[in-house]
Parts: sequence; C-alpha cells; structure tokens
Amino acid sequence: MPLLTIYRLLTIGLTPFAGGALAWRARQGKEDPVRLKERVGVASAERPEGRLVWLHGASIGESLALLPLIDRFIQRGVEVLVTTGTVASAKVVKARLPAGATHQYVPLDAPRFVERFLCHWRPDIVLFAESELWPNMIRAVHARRMPLILVNATISRRSAERWRRLPGGPGRLLGKIDLCLAQNAESAARYLGLGAPRVRVCGNLKFDVPPPPAGPTRLAAFTGAIGARAVWAAVSTHEGEEKIAIEAHLALERDIPGLLTIIAPRRPERGGEIAALARAAGLLATQRTLDGEPQRRTQIYVADTVGELGLLLRTAGVVFMGKSLTAAGGHSPIEPAKLGCAVLHGPHVENFADIYAELATARAAARVIDAETLARALQYLLADPSRMRKMGRAGADVVARLGGASQSIMAAIEPYLAQSALEQR
Repeated sequence: MPLLTIYRLLTIGLTPFAGGALAWRARQGKEDPVRLKERVGVASAERPEGRLVWLHGASIGESLALLPLIDRFIQRGVEVLVTTGTVASAKVVKARLPAGATHQYVPLDAPRFVERFLCHWRPDIVLFAESELWPNMIRAVHARRMPLILVNATISRRSAERWRRLPGGPGRLLGKIDLCLAQNAESAARYLGLGAPRVRVCGNLKFDVPPPPAGPTRLAAFTGAIGARAVWAAVSTHEGEEKIAIEAHLALERDIPGLLTIIAPRRPERGGEIAALARAAGLLATQRTLDGEPQRRTQIYVADTVGELGLLLRTAGVVFMGKSLTAAGGHSPIEPAKLGCAVLHGPHVENFADIYAELATARAAARVIDAETLARALQYLLADPSRMRKMGRAGADVVARLGGASQSIMAAIEPYLAQSALEQR
C-alpha cells in the first residue's frame, strides 16, 4: 500500500481522538485554549468578500518571512488569510500583521478538518512557506483546483535524502504543487530531484522582512535600566549553549566590569532552568517574566518572553546566534544583521550556510567553537565599540544587497493572480 494512503488512513483513524489531544496540549501551553476549534477547521472569522490568498508559515521565522508578500497582496486589493501552527508564532505574527489580513491557526492535517477549513475559506491561491508539506492538505487543495505554490522553499541535503528514501518517493506529493519558488539553486535542484515539476529560484524572503519592532517607550525603559554597561546577547539558544554563554561571561567579567549578558532561549519556558544554571555559577541572574527590566547588579538577564527580539537586538551591539554550537543547523542571522549587530556563531550553520558565508566575506560575522573562543571574540569587539559598529554596518549592507525576493515571487505568481481575477468576473 502506498505510504501516502497509509498516512491518510492513519489520520482518519486518529480524528476522533483529536479533541482530547488538543485539550492536553492546551494544558501544556502548546495550544491556545480559546481558539482550539480552529485546529479542527472551525473558523473564528468570516471569509471576506472578493479574492482571497491563503499564506501559511508553520513557526515564527517562516510566517514572518511572509510579511513582504502580505503587504504586496493587500496593496493590490487582495484579501489575505494567514495561518500558523504554534502559539508563539500566532502571538508574534498577529502583532505584526497589517490591517486587512486575517489570522487563523492551521487545521490539523486530517481530511475532515482540512475539508471543513477549505469549505469555509475557499482561497483562490494557496502559498505555503519553506518546507511545509502536509499530505492531506496538499491533496485537498489540489483536488479543488486551487493553485498551490511553495514560496521561500528550502530543503537541506539531509532532509532531501530522507524524503528520497520513503517508499514510493515524494514525487506523487510534490507533483501536486503547481510552482516551487526556491531560496537558492541548491534547494531548487533538490526539489527537482524529488519530483517537483516546476521550480524557480527567487531568493530569500527573509531579506525583505522589516526588522523586528520595539516600542519607543519600552525601548527607553530597557536601555535606561542597562545604562552605560557593556552588553551582549546570546539569542535563540538551545540546551548547552546557555552554559557556554555563562562561561564566557565568567571569563570576561574580570576585564569588563559591570558586563551584562542577555540570554534569549529559543524556548522561553526554559527561562527558570537557565537562571538556575547562572546562579549555580555564582552569578546574579534575573528573568524578564519575573523581574521586569534588568537590575543594576544583574549579570545574566534571561529574556524569557516572546516577541521582544527587536528590543534585545537594539540594545546589544554584538549577538551570538544559537543552534550553532551544541545543536545543528543554526538560526538565521538576518534580523540582527538588519539592526547593525556584529554576529557571532558556532560551526553548525548548514541551514543558513549561504547567508553566513556572505556575512563572513564582508567581515560582518565570525565563527567561534567554544566558551573560550566566544569570550575572546566578545573581548575583541566590546573593547572597541567602533570596531563592533563597523562590523555591524557591514552586515546591514549585506542583507540590504541580498533583498528583492518578494518582487521576484510576485512576478512569478502573477499569472495565477491574473487567472483568479478573470474567474471573479
């Protein structure tokens, strides 16, 4: 029996248990208890009149990358539905959506829920971000003859190899995608090799996304609390990297009195664990969720909130990007580079290798391998703010030069927009 058929039968069989599973996840803080019905395809908003484009991004990064396209659709008078899959992404994206865009949680990938969702929203065009390949959703969209476009598409070599090993291969699924608009030539070649029929390189949408915002009142309070102290930030950290950041702080504080280290973990719920780790090292640690602004004597400040990255990046001139020392893949350095931060990272940045290579060529990013080299790089930059600012400006120039993907993507999907306009007459 084909794997996709097995998957479909399995999701149908598990459908009666979805309500209980969602309720359990809500108790764990992994679902929004007020909006659980959206996860089974029940809309909490009316469908707007006229043409509607549905854009989906699973998590924070993928969904924020869609903002430039959302703006362009709205400017053209097209209604926009945006779906995300996590509580954190919903909070961040809703705060940044322009007027005229509607947010919903994406339904679970079960045929009944997907059909319910599509019957209500009836999108004219469907855009999925990066590597969102949900079989039942793709099948249902294709059956309704809705154009399905994968935008900002990316796939790593490892993921492509896993897909290729699946029984029957991924060709039956990817063949239902009308157009695949890849970030780079490597991802384009992998999608073609997996069976996507039409692939084009359009660049990375994340270069076109405005930097994360920070309200002026909140920013003034935050910078006022820090004062003239030297400060750096380790952001989107994963387990093990916080210990390295703390060790780097210990090595630096002898030479940089009053140093403030900000740690913003990828999973904010780990805030208490990280603060305890710092206290065990003999440091005064405070958490944003419990203690508010940094205190005068705070040494390790755990930024365990969602949606405040713009605040942190406007405060720290040098940033270490997580998931690059103790975990593989890395996180995108585009946001700190946009705000003029010097970027440090570990060796494991294969998911964003091309971006880090561009930054390294421009001397806007530097690689570290452990607490000792991290401390050494921080010492080099914090001791000379002009050097740090020069490195930050070089990064801002790089990301500005690499923009333009949103314009290329809109040009690529223009025939689908034109066809939907004709069908509305």
